[in-house]
Amino acid sequence: MRPRGPQEAGAAKETQRLDKWLWFARLAKTRTLATEFVLSGKVRVNRARVDKPSYAVRVDDVLTVAVGRLVRVLKVLELGLRRGPAPAARALYEELTPAADPLKPQRHRSLHDLIGRGNNVSPGRRPAGMGRPTKKERRDIERLNAKIR
Repeated sequence: MRPRGPQEAGAAKETQRLDKWLWFARLAKTRTLATEFVLSGKVRVNRARVDKPSYAVRVDDVLTVAVGRLVRVLKVLELGLRRGPAPAARALYEELTPAADPLKPQRHRSLHDLIGRGNNVSPGRRPAGMGRPTKKERRDIERLNAKIR
């Protein structure tokens, strides 16, 4: 193995493995999870789908990462040196994700948020996307069903 010259060492520092950068930027809890994100097709670099965790990320690349139901668009500002605290991780990228559309209806945290806002929503019916009922909501539903019977 021959030693790297100054030009080759500088070229190596201009890129970083995609899975490593995702881990440094705290988008994945472990490097293994970062690898799985990439392998499952949840990461795009400059609009192109990437399926290799060893893909070389450069400064000014734009990443599109699907984390859960959320799709985040990030611009790489720096390459990480280590997995540090959250403020250091946020310095690695700029968030380009568009803000929530004001015309699009927002998800509510619970059914009680909907009822509290003056909407005509029955505790017996749950709007789509509300998830599992909380314990209080479940008891309200059971009370309503007991009254109906």
